[in-house]
Amino acid sequence: MRARMCWQAGSERLLWPASTASRERLDGTGMTFITEDFLLQNKTARRLYHGYAESVPILDFHSHLPPKDVAEDRRFRDLAEIWLEGDHYKWRAMRADGVAEKYCSGDASANEKFLTWARTVPHTLGNPLYHWTHLELARYFGITELLDGVTAAAIWERANKSLTSREMSVRGILKKFRVVALCTTDDPAEPLDYHAQIQKSGCETRVFPTFRPDGALRTGDPARFNEWVNKLGATTNVEIRRFQDFLDALRKRHDKFHEIGCRLSDHGLDQCFSEECDEKEAAGIFTKLREGALVSGEGSAKFSSYLMIFFGELDSKRGWTKMLHLGAFRNANTRMTGILGRDTGFDSIGDWAQVARLGAYLDELEKRKALPKIILFNVNPADNFAFATMAGNFSEEAIRGKVQFGSGWWFLDQKDGMEMQLGALANCGLLANFVGMVTDSRSFMSFPRHEYFRRVLCNLLGGQVERGLLPDDEELIGGMVKNICMENAARFLELPL
Repeated sequence: MRARMCWQAGSERLLWPASTASRERLDGTGMTFITEDFLLQNKTARRLYHGYAESVPILDFHSHLPPKDVAEDRRFRDLAEIWLEGDHYKWRAMRADGVAEKYCSGDASANEKFLTWARTVPHTLGNPLYHWTHLELARYFGITELLDGVTAAAIWERANKSLTSREMSVRGILKKFRVVALCTTDDPAEPLDYHAQIQKSGCETRVFPTFRPDGALRTGDPARFNEWVNKLGATTNVEIRRFQDFLDALRKRHDKFHEIGCRLSDHGLDQCFSEECDEKEAAGIFTKLREGALVSGEGSAKFSSYLMIFFGELDSKRGWTKMLHLGAFRNANTRMTGILGRDTGFDSIGDWAQVARLGAYLDELEKRKALPKIILFNVNPADNFAFATMAGNFSEEAIRGKVQFGSGWWFLDQKDGMEMQLGALANCGLLANFVGMVTDSRSFMSFPRHEYFRRVLCNLLGGQVERGLLPDDEELIGGMVKNICMENAARFLELPL
């Protein structure tokens, strides 16, 4: 193919191959591969998806979407704002393609950022971003052309025109994708004003907070820890001097979250904390931290272990579900993290030893008769079978799947990762009780990930039916599919819908 210059910005020159196919797409014929049977590679899969999965509404019980945007029914100015803002998946791909940071998280114009992303897209072939990109363009805007440097301008114009419609406001999007409930991820040190505003607004989608007290465990930097504690005190109107004040403030926020409809907590950890620590020892460590003193790694682990038991007991008493997101190696590039902050695309799969600590934590709560319902999210595929089997160690009468092995998370949130998680769960547990998919997203463009998961699920089961591994009983298999898509989660989480 003959190379030609597509774009020049300042001193940077990006060269891209011009293809006949790209030029042909300009005539509007489209070359989509997102057909009605996308990912459905056999007849049974197609019957299962179109008959049982496609029409099921969405219950998205774990996301990082800002409640402020729902409260204010945000309207997006352009495709870059709704699609690229804060999306570190796309930023990582652009960085890997040699793109300057200003076109990712920097101060380039919205149009420049979008054009840069469009020119990166052809290089994402084989990456789930290629699937997600074209599925999202199709479902949000009815755009079926493949996105690249040639089609970018027309797609930009068409999508931006669609974004002016009421249907494409935040609440319009929630209605369009039939999202019956959405759970955000919320720091207990922050107020819940936007959630209160949403509840008074008549929003058709129920929006609930999730209690995420990770700040209470970040004891490596006393100054940062104390800043968080002071904020928690201001939010709760509690003067936090002693350890008991700290626990009282956390308990008060837990009560407030429950009052506004929260039924889930969440923790993002390298590993579970499972060291022995009594209240006296935890109080001593807290006093040192409040005085600004550094504590040892052992001391931090003991303090966090005490709090994780405390949080588990709170959740159990309230009948909440606790989510544990385990195993990510975060902020590997410390220089860039220092410039841009956390959650900007410099994380990877970790190789922490999980089994002993996770088992000890769950067992300690079980011994105290304070084990809440649990969903375990794993980011390292090497641990899939360990997590799937650990879930089966802790059951309770009348609760289906009290400890769940959650859907493929983060780097495993793609076709192969989903199939591996489903396979481990099916082989070692009860797939029929699985609570299904979440977006885990910061973008209102991500709801088609539920469709993606459902297609993968139906294709996997359909293939097994056609190979004689499962009975050719559409009602039996289809009923399981429908339950996994939403019904299991609705029953398990007990949200006040």
